[in-house]
Amino acid sequence: MDRKFWIDLWDQYNDELVSIGRLILLTLLILLLAWLVCRGVKRLIDRAMGKLEKVDASLNKILFSIARIIVWLLALLMILDLFGVNTASVLTVLGSAGLAIGLAMKDSLSNIAAGVMLLVLRPYKSGDYVDCGSVSGTIKEIKLFSTELCTVDGIFIMVPNSVVFGSPVKNYTRNPLRRADIPFSIAYGDSLLQATEVMKKLLDEHPDIIKDPAPEVLIAEFAGNSVNLTLRFWVKNELYWKVYWEVKAQLKPTAEAAGLNIPLPQRVITLASPLPESANK
Repeated sequence: MDRKFWIDLWDQYNDELVSIGRLILLTLLILLLAWLVCRGVKRLIDRAMGKLEKVDASLNKILFSIARIIVWLLALLMILDLFGVNTASVLTVLGSAGLAIGLAMKDSLSNIAAGVMLLVLRPYKSGDYVDCGSVSGTIKEIKLFSTELCTVDGIFIMVPNSVVFGSPVKNYTRNPLRRADIPFSIAYGDSLLQATEVMKKLLDEHPDIIKDPAPEVLIAEFAGNSVNLTLRFWVKNELYWKVYWEVKAQLKPTAEAAGLNIPLPQRVITLASPLPESANK
């Protein structure tokens, strides 16, 4: 193709080429503007959420996702309008389609609403260990439709937000202190006063057990073969399991050193009639 071809092409289609170039340039400008607006909205959301200490950081992602969809949808409508598409009819179609999709996806929309409420009310946040219904685990992330958890044995669980929001939530991590109750049994022949003093000393000497409220050794039950005690103490939440297992590991050697007996299950069998003499030989 020589130069004359391009000149003739320009002379014949110059108006159309200028119009197409203008449309392409405006389209690129609209896309650039939408990208810049998304970045600005993200900064505004991060700045606003940063001032609200009681709002979970995951709310930023959800709000930004919604804002980004709106911005790009407006950009698409502006581009369609440039190319002569009747945006009013497009909006009508989108509205009808949105209504149909909304009715078909009402459960998904309820998950979105529940996710926003969870992030605002904050019954838990990322890193908390919770029980919600039949699911237990550490919260990894609260997303638009679901909450992700990891169980203590490393299993990934994804729960719909509406299920979590509609169930009682037990948060083990939220409060700074947590109480531990450890059962322990002694034989009826042992001194109850000595046992309580020995166990109380064990709790008092542990460096990680909170001294106020003071640890207690309580009589829980007079069972068939033993007197059941409960060792009750408070500890910092992050040290709960460490202290729990340490105290449990010290119970048996501490009791043995004090001369206490850990009872074994016993059964007394009474025969209705004496055994025959042949059975005694």
